[in-house]
Amino acid sequence: MTDMGGNRDILGSAVDQLADEWLSGLMMNPALPGTALARLLTVEQLPGHNSSWLAWRPLDAETTAILVNAPEVERRMDALANPKADVEILARLVHDAEPRVRRVYAGLVGDFGRRIPDGVLETLATDSHPRVRRMVATQQELPVATRARLSEDDDASVRAVALSRELWPVLPADVREALLADPEPEVRQAVAKLLAPETEPESDPRLRVQDPDPRVRRAAAEDPLVPTEVALRLADDPDDDVRLALSMREDLTEEQRSAIPYVVPGGYHTPPCWVVERGHEPEVARRAAASGHVLLRRSIAMHKHLPSDVVNRLADDEDFFVKLTLCQSCADAPHELVVEMYAYWHGLKWSFLRSHPNFAEPGLARFADHPNPRLRRAALEDPEGGPELVLRLADDPVVGVWAVRDPRLPADELMRRLTDPDSASAATANPTLPPAVMHRLLDLAGAAKG
Repeated sequence: MTDMGGNRDILGSAVDQLADEWLSGLMMNPALPGTALARLLTVEQLPGHNSSWLAWRPLDAETTAILVNAPEVERRMDALANPKADVEILARLVHDAEPRVRRVYAGLVGDFGRRIPDGVLETLATDSHPRVRRMVATQQELPVATRARLSEDDDASVRAVALSRELWPVLPADVREALLADPEPEVRQAVAKLLAPETEPESDPRLRVQDPDPRVRRAAAEDPLVPTEVALRLADDPDDDVRLALSMREDLTEEQRSAIPYVVPGGYHTPPCWVVERGHEPEVARRAAASGHVLLRRSIAMHKHLPSDVVNRLADDEDFFVKLTLCQSCADAPHELVVEMYAYWHGLKWSFLRSHPNFAEPGLARFADHPNPRLRRAALEDPEGGPELVLRLADDPVVGVWAVRDPRLPADELMRRLTDPDSASAATANPTLPPAVMHRLLDLAGAAKG
């Protein structure tokens, strides 16, 4: 550590000022090795108030194991809440001594798209605590045989949750009879619910469009089984939602659609089923993208992949939210549009656009001196940008923190930044920081706090 002033005597009082900066940087460092993480967990009072830092930082098998084996229940819970935790290591928690940990594991086991290791659900389904068994019964991936066993569980709440339409026909007749006559009301109610018809018999469409309840009329307006000529009787309905639902029917011509006095609401809207279910079909996508109805164009822009001509049309749409939705949802949105939306949109999730697959492309370095700080931040995403670009932005008052964290920052500059209070935290979060340096910083921070 001679490059940064080797010891406490040389750094003097600066260590006291830098200790929290180093610790906060290490908490964010994506390359933090398990040995350093283990030492961080022994610090009595880490800086900041972010108690969930372990739930979002990257975890590999080694660091997952450290949390899973931690004596503190909270640490083990942090591992369960982390989307990147190693699933095989997490599987050890099926035998955790704390029922609360097993219950949370049963509820989160398949979340974040995680693979569920073999035998985990079956083991949780035999847990001694009914709340654990009840939580695992909510998992759709639960094997049928295991779900069938839970339908005969000693605890009524477990039996009720375990039942499903798919399970009922495969249960033995005597089990079904026992459930029908179950002494607990919640179980009998669950049986009645799954035996009830999935849909109510449809009444005469002409009566539905005349129903006094606007919810019934709206359902009729959306229903493709209601004949077009009957549905169009709702064109002058007094309810805005009914007219809006009618205006987005698939079977209408553009002339019929434009004749309906619908009102486009602010905020999020639910896309019509035909666009959701069949929007991947090129002709359906082209029809929705060419519609005069802005909500149909916004709806088709939600699809992950679209034909190139549809993408180009939506990218030139006159409606801002059509273009924004395209950038947020469609992996085919053009680079220039994604960058434009990232730079100038002021919604809460503007920064997520930087993770779009078409965002980082050669040429972004041209924004290094742009007056818009978001575009200067975008310059760092240029895959062909070198150390010179990073150094150029390292002292930027807004994006400098990202430049100092950038792995392209030269090693000598990184070491220098470790002793600068304005950049020490960012430098310590740089993934190229050698593990030996991380441990030396922990030594110095520990001495300062001790």
